[in-house]
Amino acid sequence: MFDFLNPILNRHPERMKAEVEIYTWQTCPFCIRAKLLLWWKGVNFTEYKIDGNETARNNMAQRANGSKTVPQIFVNNRHLGGCDDLYNLDAKDELDTLLMQPSK
Repeated sequence: MFDFLNPILNRHPERMKAEVEIYTWQTCPFCIRAKLLLWWKGVNFTEYKIDGNETARNNMAQRANGSKTVPQIFVNNRHLGGCDDLYNLDAKDELDTLLMQPSK
């Protein structure tokens, strides 16, 4: 809808090719913050809302090396970690590179 603003805001959603998955709880502020960064970068992502679902949480933990906190973020099936990890990668200018790599 506001795609004309992308060049002005230095957003390049057309470059974001990675397959991104995020496990969330609906009211989790860290989940909201992580999704906001992904949205800002123009990333299409798959969200798994696991509120109160212990089976889904255990499945997430299995993929996330035992971590049961949310959010848990995966890029091209690689576990990145949580919200702070996502923002740290962005601060080091490493996140965009990961997000531009297409899934194999």
